[in-house]
Amino acid sequence: MAVWGTRIPAVQETAGLGTAGLAAVLLAAAVGMVAGLRVGGRLAEPARLPQLLTGGGFCLAVSLALVGTCRSALLLATAALLFGAAHGVLDVGANVAAVRCQQAYGRPIMSGLHAAYSLGALGGAVLAAVAAHYSHTYVFGVTAAVVIVAVVAVAPATRCVGSPATGPDPGETTAGERRPELSRARIWLLGLLAAGCLLGEGTAADWSAVHLTALGGSAAISAAAFAGYSAAMAAGRLVGDRLTARFGAAKVVRAGAILSSIGLITGSAVADVPFALAGWAAFGLGLSVTIPSLISAAGAGGPRGIATVTVTGYLGLLAGPALIGALAAITSLPVALMLPALLAAGVAVLSHRALENQW
Repeated sequence: MAVWGTRIPAVQETAGLGTAGLAAVLLAAAVGMVAGLRVGGRLAEPARLPQLLTGGGFCLAVSLALVGTCRSALLLATAALLFGAAHGVLDVGANVAAVRCQQAYGRPIMSGLHAAYSLGALGGAVLAAVAAHYSHTYVFGVTAAVVIVAVVAVAPATRCVGSPATGPDPGETTAGERRPELSRARIWLLGLLAAGCLLGEGTAADWSAVHLTALGGSAAISAAAFAGYSAAMAAGRLVGDRLTARFGAAKVVRAGAILSSIGLITGSAVADVPFALAGWAAFGLGLSVTIPSLISAAGAGGPRGIATVTVTGYLGLLAGPALIGALAAITSLPVALMLPALLAAGVAVLSHRALENQW
């Protein structure tokens, strides 16, 4: 995903796309991802998880390679649709498998698993930067080959998540008894909180560098805003499980949401580059534990509960950057950045109700 995101300008240039054409390709990827999340939620039964994980990983790699070979808008949009769908299927499969593993462990491990995603994103971005002088077709093809080899190598290990020995299905106790099912209202609450958090993540990805540039930061300093945000998020996720086990998910998420809200408000209100950099880092650190905790709570609703929360959350991720841009056009960017800060404050207020009875 990071390799794809960092080479989008090269993809646009090779296919001869204007702004509208690129927007259509990105929309196709988003539509594919939402569709993949929905399909993955229907297929993510325990016995199918090994096939879902290996198949999703294989299709993600192949579709990335296809994206690299496309030279027309129609073919590129089709490949992007497949790429997004594979991402969605793999996302749901991985999270359902993670919930099963966490229940088998009997202690929080979800934050550490999501830290692996953050570290992978950082590694992919570094890889893409190092290989910037190579054709994106070559980089996409090599990345796809490496991913396919990795998927084949770990395929035998994925069988354990489909085995009863892994532990109870999401929604069951270790004794095989059904947990009280999550109400639809609680699932939607978890989804709305995930949407608010992921709107913040999308804002950081697309607007942090713009924010620093507007404050007079150089290109390197502007890029450091998102790097600092990402590094802080990865660091927070690496310690998130221990904090959750000690204090409980609701308290950790509340504290993190308050930190992220205060950090972004301060970094936006004070027109100073160091404050802005610190604000984005605090924003990432505070948000680091929220999504893993929300998905863990959704696990009580089974695969479809996880899919519903994930789909709703990704809608916030997809809509967030455009919404911030619209607000910035009407007011100003610092004012628009108050939206994700206020949403983080809302997460702090509602976290106890959404995460009750969690670690």
